[in-house]
Amino acid sequence: MFKGLVGKRVLVTASTKGIGKAVAKEFLRNNAKVVICSRNKGNLMNALKELGNIGEVYGTVADIAVYNDIERLVNFTLEKLGSIDILVYNTGGPPPGTFQEIGLDEWEKATRLLLMGAVWITKLTLPYIIQNKGSIIYLTSVVIKEPIDNLILSNTVRLSIAGLVKSLSKELGPYGVRVNMVLPGATLTDRIYELMSVMARKRGVSVEEILKEKASTIPLRRMGKPEEIANAVVFLASDYASYITGVALQVDGGSTSFVF
Repeated sequence: MFKGLVGKRVLVTASTKGIGKAVAKEFLRNNAKVVICSRNKGNLMNALKELGNIGEVYGTVADIAVYNDIERLVNFTLEKLGSIDILVYNTGGPPPGTFQEIGLDEWEKATRLLLMGAVWITKLTLPYIIQNKGSIIYLTSVVIKEPIDNLILSNTVRLSIAGLVKSLSKELGPYGVRVNMVLPGATLTDRIYELMSVMARKRGVSVEEILKEKASTIPLRRMGKPEEIANAVVFLASDYASYITGVALQVDGGSTSFVF
């Protein structure tokens, strides 16, 4: 169990599958109260049924790339939980592709999803997080440290979150608010299968072969599990990380080459 999470009110976005759901589940296991969301009602209902067996969880349909949906999500959270102590901003990834392949409309969509959604929800939840001396954690990617081929949108737009985290950690530190980000590496989710499938088609090989090849490049010789990313997120939100703010925590099995 992580220290200091009993009764905490947590909002986790994009949280009905993969890493987001694993994060919500770990907070519930630590006796926090959680609100989840998804664009897909079916996914939301399935996640609520599963997570409801663990603890107090609520959920609503919301597209975090749409301001009105985020505003409604925050109001829903306040209605169900009364306030917000912890915000975990998680998103799906933008489509893969090179600069020459990606159209301008995809750039706009990626900016709304990866940056503006983070800005909007932070603006709306911040008064409550300041009041509660809470915590903000952004789930991003190791591309912040080391760009990945064929992910021009993620490589570019996600870097803005690094600037946001460092700026907010300095601005909000005096209020007792901590702001951090977690950088997952290759993790066994639907997203990694999507990316590996694109590579497999381009090379004319099986997805299994690409996955095995990818795992062989990671020092731990395997890909991560969503639960391992969730543990890092919940640790940063807990009292065990009470003097940690402004950090970019890689959870990548040692795959990132940069030394800083």
